[in-house]
Amino acid sequence: MNHSTSASLPTSSNLLTELRDRVDREFQAKFSRPATVIAAAPGRVNLIGEHIDYNDGFVLPMAIERYVVIAAAPAADASRPTATVYSTNLQETTQIPLGNSQAATLGNWGRYLEGVVAGFAEQGIQVPPFDAVIGSNVPHGGGLSSSAALEVATATLVESLTDHTLEPLQKALLCQQAEHRFAGVPCGIMDQFSSVFGQADHLMLIDCRSQQYDTVPFDADGISVLITNSNVKHELSGGEYAARRNECDQALRKLNQNTWRNVSLEDVQNASSSLSDIELRRARHVVTEIARTIQAAEAFRDSDWDAVGQLMYASHESLRDDFEVSCRELDQLVEIASELGTESGVLGSRMTGGGFGGCTVSLVRDHALPEVIQSLTSRYQSATGVTPSCFSSRPALGAHLIQPHA
Repeated sequence: MNHSTSASLPTSSNLLTELRDRVDREFQAKFSRPATVIAAAPGRVNLIGEHIDYNDGFVLPMAIERYVVIAAAPAADASRPTATVYSTNLQETTQIPLGNSQAATLGNWGRYLEGVVAGFAEQGIQVPPFDAVIGSNVPHGGGLSSSAALEVATATLVESLTDHTLEPLQKALLCQQAEHRFAGVPCGIMDQFSSVFGQADHLMLIDCRSQQYDTVPFDADGISVLITNSNVKHELSGGEYAARRNECDQALRKLNQNTWRNVSLEDVQNASSSLSDIELRRARHVVTEIARTIQAAEAFRDSDWDAVGQLMYASHESLRDDFEVSCRELDQLVEIASELGTESGVLGSRMTGGGFGGCTVSLVRDHALPEVIQSLTSRYQSATGVTPSCFSSRPALGAHLIQPHA
């Protein structure tokens, strides 16, 4: 798959075109010269397979039609030790060190870029000083991987500026390491993989143990993915995320296994006396969610929308009850979607992302989208006092250069 051309861009790329034009204009206004390279990388939404990417499971994400775009050009002063980067969303500038940083020296969003640059420097690829402007239409803080999109867009830009193209897998892993070491988030591989490998009209079934993936055609004319941001973020996710990982690891040790892929639901039930109640529920979620994800991929391949919908609802219940990462607002959105049901065009719904707020993902028939969005919005607002944000997407193209470096 060629990540360096825009020939494969999905036809519904108006939002990307508008974002590119805005970032390009901002670069010229800021730096009084045209950008010589423009890179883009998408956010992602996971359709099923939550909190199992760090447990050797399978996940089924897709890249979304919301991107981080970076316009850049080499700096006039080739001896400068930093890159000057301006964020249009935050309206602030930061200086990115270009050496082999061992840990973040920046406390703001610049640490994501610093981590990526350090990853290149570690491989002996010296990044030249550059000026850049970043713009994004990936919703921030909604569990749609805005940070991974920023990392992957930066890596795609740096590839062009240095004329060193990484293998796509290598690029995804470099960006994952940036998130681990520089942002302090021990994420699995799904977010960066989705942003690097995304293909229009395809989902990705990623095996998080082998780090291989299969494309799953989204043969669904007349069906879109509706992403609804609860616009609520309970500030628990950092510590809670690490706690869930620890609980899963403890349960796996007590099961005398080194990978969840060797554990069946029967194994979990047989070991219930040696597991704490929390460990039992965490283990049950991991094992059943891995199975649901494999089943969902087959159901998507067969266009079996009833099966897909049932698996999505079952996934949400497991995340709510066994993994305890949902919240009242997410439950409310899924409940409303379920009550609207197939007769209203809703095929399935679940929370997506780390939880404790953020987004739900639903499959909705295109003709029903306006009414579903209206119903979800009004009923959720009545129940919570919060206005949600909704947008629909088809599976989108992954990281690519909109304008290769001259």
